[in-house]
Amino acid sequence: MTEQNNETVQALQWKGTYLRVLDQRQLPDKLIYDNYQDAKRVAEAIVTMRVRGAPAIGIAAAYGVALSVSQHYLEAPNHWQQSVAEDIALLAKSRPTAVNLFWALAQMQAVLEQNPENPVMACVAYAEKIHADDMMANRQMGELGADLLVDAKGVMTHCNAGALATGGYGTALGVIRSAVSRQALNVYAGETRPWLQGTRLTVWELAQDDIPVTLLADSAAAWLMKSGAIDWVIVGADRIAANGDTANKVGTYSLAIVAKQHGVKLMVVAPTTTIDWTIESGEHIEIEHRNPSELLPTCYNTEGSLVNAWNPVFDVTPAELIFAIVTERGVVLNPTQHGMLEIKDVI
Repeated sequence: MTEQNNETVQALQWKGTYLRVLDQRQLPDKLIYDNYQDAKRVAEAIVTMRVRGAPAIGIAAAYGVALSVSQHYLEAPNHWQQSVAEDIALLAKSRPTAVNLFWALAQMQAVLEQNPENPVMACVAYAEKIHADDMMANRQMGELGADLLVDAKGVMTHCNAGALATGGYGTALGVIRSAVSRQALNVYAGETRPWLQGTRLTVWELAQDDIPVTLLADSAAAWLMKSGAIDWVIVGADRIAANGDTANKVGTYSLAIVAKQHGVKLMVVAPTTTIDWTIESGEHIEIEHRNPSELLPTCYNTEGSLVNAWNPVFDVTPAELIFAIVTERGVVLNPTQHGMLEIKDVI
């Protein structure tokens, strides 16, 4: 059993009148927080991946709306709504796949409509609630997921689904944190190309909590599974369809296929705000493609180059490859649309 720190690293810190954002592009070499006082800069932080991870993106967007209302309501108390609407539209364009973003913006829009006389206080309070609720959900998911790992000797995770990607504690890493506090567990993390979230973020974050972790090249995952070292692959999610199909960091689909081949179980951990009940299957999930320059060496980033790059950020894992979806409302084993509906109305 590993003794853990009481506080995990915080990617987002609300300071009453501004949002402190940990620039995750600088990790693990530098721990740098930047202050954001308007929605436009918050949107830029999301686009440039200073903020990343579906729950954290939603929380940041909620604070972005609060900052927008604070700014425009004070500047023009009789004509602020149009400016706020423009900021909300800008935030909505920042990342297309993470459904938490659109959920949070819809929640904040509803708060605005319900509190036209005192929108600033109402929006700040609700953004803080979204943040706090996410942290509580992470703790609950951590315990529920750890219950499934009682006999596990080793787990692997992909990308970063920890405190850095959420309001705190984490989804996939929340399960790992909770499990490690109960039992001995070998933890492995894939490097997660091309942004190396596993290398730069996950292993660093676990080390901050004194949790031993072994890093491996993405291409070594199949051989690790064949060795018998792991029983589970545990990942987060950016969008889950009503039938359980799950969009997550690119590479998750291939891990799911290889896991199935080797009898390794796949666990997806995400709050119910990540479930998009409006889409029946993963075929309807929009997959974000980022600039080819993120993959290409400098010598190929020139006009007229014959070398291009295909750079999808996510892929979709079919529900039939997933053993368990863990949410704060409960666990869905071998997910189907019927099974998913069982947690939809849980209070």
